[in-house]
Amino acid sequence: MSSWLDTISGLPVHPLVVHFAVVLLPLATFALVIAIYIPRFRNKYSFASLVGVFLGTGAAFVAKQSGEALAARIGNPKTHADYGNVLPVVSAIFFLSALLWYRSVKNKSRTVLNPLGHVTALLGVGVLVLTFLTGHTGAEAVWKGRLTTSSSTSSQDSSSSSATKTYSAATVAKHASGKSCWTIINSGVYDLTKWINQHPGGPTVIEAICGKDGTSAFNGQHMGQQRPENILASYKIGKLG
Repeated sequence: MSSWLDTISGLPVHPLVVHFAVVLLPLATFALVIAIYIPRFRNKYSFASLVGVFLGTGAAFVAKQSGEALAARIGNPKTHADYGNVLPVVSAIFFLSALLWYRSVKNKSRTVLNPLGHVTALLGVGVLVLTFLTGHTGAEAVWKGRLTTSSSTSSQDSSSSSATKTYSAATVAKHASGKSCWTIINSGVYDLTKWINQHPGGPTVIEAICGKDGTSAFNGQHMGQQRPENILASYKIGKLG
């Protein structure tokens, strides 16, 4: 994939541009909402806030497209992707509403709010909520399960001895549901039950390999990628024997 929305100098574009959307967009939105209700602030900063919303909305669209390119490489974090698809649309509607509001109050000294101001403010609140949810689910997709406390580290150390146990394919086959999901990958046996709902690509990807050999599925998607291999290693309970 050679699109400029995919990589720049070997780095994924998405994390490079996403901060413009999750930082600039909410700041400009918040400032514009304040401008709607505070005339003194409106006269000084409403135009600058409007420009910020425009740039933030554009960043949201670029983040969406670059996120899709990144998902094609490492898997699709469904919840984050869903919010990421909605945010640019709502932001664009908010910008258009804000632009109409700005034109309606420009060069006017009256302080009475018009209905469009209330509608624009309500849309702005929606943008703020969506921006938070998009950023939060994105952070979860990247970091959840990677940061460990000393207690979790010790529990992993204590479980390392159990990873030397051997299990037959028949035993693994008994754990073929979302309630107890074991799989075989590269001759190792893994209990992925707790990972099912955390998987960035959605639970069905993991459920498809419960109770069976998932080597080809895992290697086809993640072979050579350090992070997925590290996460997988933390769920190892033994080896095939």
